[in-house]
Amino acid sequence: MLALHCLAVILLKLCRAQSTGTSLPFVLPHSCSNTQFYDASSLRCSPCGDGSTRSADGLRCVCNDGYKMMDTGSPKIHCELCARNNQVVSVDKKHCLKCTGCNSCPNEENIQVENLANGTASCQKCPERTTPNALGNMCIRCHETFLEATGSCTCSSSNLKGGLCFQSTELPSQTGSVPDSIWYETHLQASYLACLTYSNQTACQLLTNMVVLSVNILVGSEAYILYKEIKSSTGFLPKLFYVDTNIAASLWQTAPRGLFFKKDLKIALKVVKYDARGNFLGWEDVRGGTLQLCPDTQTLLDAAFKFGSSYIQSCKIQIADLLSRFPEPVLYELYLLFNDSQGQQKVWPIPVRNLNLDKNDIREFRRFFLVDGLTGRRSSLSNPPDSVTYAKDIVLRTYLPTRNPTSEPPFLLTVQYAQVRDLHTEAQVTFATHYEMNYFAHKRDTDIALGVLGSLAVFVAMLETSSWRRRSGLEFIDVLTIVKYFAYFAGALSNTFFLVTFGTGVYWLIVYKGQQSTVEVTLPPAGGKIETDFIIYVACAFGLKALELIHILIIQVTASIFLIDWEKPKGRPLPKLAANNTAPSSVSIWRTYFIANEWNEIQTKRKINPILQFFAVLLLLEVIGLKNIARRDLNLNLHPGSDVNLAPWSPILRYGIAVSMWLAVGLVQVLFCVGFCERFVEDKIQQFVDLCSVSNVSVLVLLHRCYGYYIHGRSVHGQADIGMESMYLNLKKEEDNLCAMRGLEPNMDVQTFEVLISNKVRQQYDRILSPLNEAARVNRSIHEDSATLQQNLKAYYTMNKFLSSFLEHAYKDMDYVVKEKLFLERILDFEFQRSDDRSFFYNDDRTLFSNVLYYGHELVLLLFDILLFSVVDLGTQDFVLATIITYLVQKILESVRKTISRRNLAAKTLVDERFLI
Repeated sequence: MLALHCLAVILLKLCRAQSTGTSLPFVLPHSCSNTQFYDASSLRCSPCGDGSTRSADGLRCVCNDGYKMMDTGSPKIHCELCARNNQVVSVDKKHCLKCTGCNSCPNEENIQVENLANGTASCQKCPERTTPNALGNMCIRCHETFLEATGSCTCSSSNLKGGLCFQSTELPSQTGSVPDSIWYETHLQASYLACLTYSNQTACQLLTNMVVLSVNILVGSEAYILYKEIKSSTGFLPKLFYVDTNIAASLWQTAPRGLFFKKDLKIALKVVKYDARGNFLGWEDVRGGTLQLCPDTQTLLDAAFKFGSSYIQSCKIQIADLLSRFPEPVLYELYLLFNDSQGQQKVWPIPVRNLNLDKNDIREFRRFFLVDGLTGRRSSLSNPPDSVTYAKDIVLRTYLPTRNPTSEPPFLLTVQYAQVRDLHTEAQVTFATHYEMNYFAHKRDTDIALGVLGSLAVFVAMLETSSWRRRSGLEFIDVLTIVKYFAYFAGALSNTFFLVTFGTGVYWLIVYKGQQSTVEVTLPPAGGKIETDFIIYVACAFGLKALELIHILIIQVTASIFLIDWEKPKGRPLPKLAANNTAPSSVSIWRTYFIANEWNEIQTKRKINPILQFFAVLLLLEVIGLKNIARRDLNLNLHPGSDVNLAPWSPILRYGIAVSMWLAVGLVQVLFCVGFCERFVEDKIQQFVDLCSVSNVSVLVLLHRCYGYYIHGRSVHGQADIGMESMYLNLKKEEDNLCAMRGLEPNMDVQTFEVLISNKVRQQYDRILSPLNEAARVNRSIHEDSATLQQNLKAYYTMNKFLSSFLEHAYKDMDYVVKEKLFLERILDFEFQRSDDRSFFYNDDRTLFSNVLYYGHELVLLLFDILLFSVVDLGTQDFVLATIITYLVQKILESVRKTISRRNLAAKTLVDERFLI
């Protein structure tokens, strides 16, 4: 128990020590009562002495009326009552004076004259045309407006406005809206009358400020009506607008001409400042924080006025912070400082456009403000404002070329105001600099390019559709023909949009970023029609290219393919099976399986390495920093420092630099693949042709009904089912030219052909192939005597015999000729001759059968990757994310393509899908 008692005592002492030693109650000066003052040394309220009360600031005491004070510097002064008869307190509150008849002194006519030497005072009347001063100890001349209006120091309340006296207070008959504000109530009519009657310069400035502070209405406001009633001949009425008309063509006739601004030169701006009461505050250079409400370093804020570079600064700031920076509104007039042709410094007023006004009220002002917490006060100017008006968006617009302004001013400041009533909220404010020019020529050239290339796309699609109809053996136009036309038109139109957008991006990269001395060209405005149209064109190019790629993939995965085995049986035939009375073939199927597997492996082979493509593009854009060229400034620094302002991105420049890098890396890869790898390392496509010859297997691929490709793989040695030694001997004979050439025709070495077969051949092909359509369902069956399997095996052997006989010219009614394509046929990819009664084999030295593979459509695949990458980047402004999404989509398409083509190959060739690895 004793231990607990001691512990409680210790804790009690600790609590007292904390509460009395270091902790203080939080007290503010205005929290003290009327008989207390705020002691700044102890930070608490202390009582005043007898006969004294709290001062206005609350930091000291003052004596009550009838008391003299003894002031030694202490906030708690000593007060003594002047209690004797006929005693009054002196004006300085430090003496008690004897005075007879001073009970009513001082007043509106009398002053208290003091004689401190003998401690007396007397009450004297002021002479005519004078009045007591504020202290009541001196007579001063009456205000001139009183003498002008009444000839005396008195003025009736009806003629007294704002402390001034007027002979007439008549206002215009037309009335307008007046804000619910004590500021307007007190000063509006007085400033109008003083400016009109006495040409009071401060009053004229005050009236002009009231027009500007009324941000949401102009023509219908009382301040503007009063402003218009005053004739400018007074000489002191400031110009509110730049011109007295709304005709835009005449606005900028006085704008300075011959203005040249060099790259990254700081725009020399000056402002004239006025306070809310109309007092002139002087000239000031415009620096970073002069017109910007967002706080930041001086270097970053000054970047707003670097000529040619777009700038935007946005932030959220407390309303209380705005009011602490601007307790009363400061009004500005913005001027451009420049040298004329004689080298003389001049200033040109920059017009200001208030975007809050109705379109019919929009005029170019001379004056603006940033924050107004004064006109939002209702009952008293000492009360907090009920509402605060602030400049939400300020944009300094520059119209190029500045050397020859037309209907647009070379400089224009636009201001969007916002009003809040909650003083404890945050305000979103933005300051930006934009550069604009006349984009009519660019828009016209873009439209012309789209029109010309679009018309060409129509004819290209018609040519491709006509070629498809001929290759499909169609005579009439049907629904499928129309669908095909739109599929081909989608690809051609996609190329049109790509060429136009790529040309546009490269054009602006060169023209805008390449400016060396004076700046006369700028990018299309962000969010404007040109930029919006550009993004739409890119999206259209991607969408149409996706349709083209889907169309190509459908054609590829539905192509008819057959592997023709030229191998002859060896030795005596095997005994027949009792079940179906047929003898099994002694020819090995492994060579056919091997060719089918190799064909399956090269389905998605490309001329470029996608992983290397992504890595190289990201290396150039992100690591080397070429992406920084895509900013809306003239800076070509690839690695800007942290103290440098980063201008906003330009979608056009991002697209231009990204596509340029994609095409450059892709072109280098294709040239390296074709010029080096395929010559000195390995050529997968040509190796497949050689493999067919070694395997004694030919490949017929029909991409369309009557058109396709043929790879002649018939061995010049007759057989391929031989041992290793025989194989080496055969290859040695070919190397030493001791045997015939591999070509289809005698003494020819051409093994690849474009094939245009006749309808009769195709009909026979379809009749034989019909049982094979069911092979995909049974080719995994383990029952060798399956009736369906036997039927399909019979169809396979029949097809193999038919095609081998057809290639050996065994059918006179289904014969073919081998010929060269005409030059124009190669260019147009169109066959002029019809295959009505015979087929055509066109020599192919370009391995065009790769059109059945990814390899033959590298340009389409590359453009699809580019456009997908660009569309994602335009939406996210992130090259890394665009790379990831493009890679994932690419891998998904590749996987789908492999899966479907493997099934198609197994179904059309009767090769078990399990062997296609």
